[in-house]
Amino acid sequence: MIDSNNEIELIEKALMGNQRAFKTLYDLHVDALYRFLCQFSDQPSQIEEWTQRAFIKAFKKLSQFNQRSSFKTWLFTIGLNEMRTDMRKKIHFEDLDDKYMEAESQETVEDSTIWKKAKSAIQQLTPEKRMICLLHIAEDYSHAEIAQMIGITEGSSRIILHRAKQELRTLVSK
Repeated sequence: MIDSNNEIELIEKALMGNQRAFKTLYDLHVDALYRFLCQFSDQPSQIEEWTQRAFIKAFKKLSQFNQRSSFKTWLFTIGLNEMRTDMRKKIHFEDLDDKYMEAESQETVEDSTIWKKAKSAIQQLTPEKRMICLLHIAEDYSHAEIAQMIGITEGSSRIILHRAKQELRTLVSK
């Protein structure tokens, strides 16, 4: 993992047109962004598109990165916005939940019952609860970072996560 000072140095070099710095930033974050976006689609080509569009937009607007958050947080925000824009254009979230449930039923027997229950429960959350839950628990973002990423207050992030956890407990215990 790269420290924030080295990352800032890479960003500065990238702003001066250094292609190697662009490539290094890409290599540092592409896998994490892709894994995160996998939570919102079962179509690898769609996830790859969101990931690529996020990087293209990030590099085009790199001069606007103000270092109030980490580069990763800024990039994930762009990735989330790309996904949300695409979803609004192409798919209703209710349809997305149906697709996840269909994919769930096609999984191999290798998955444990507990894992299946947990995955199924997460997929039953509303998109907003699922997003906040995954950002906080799986990606370890703070409520302040989540609030900034998705345009809500920090308090709202906390409340939504609390409600999501309550709902997950209920769903998993069934």
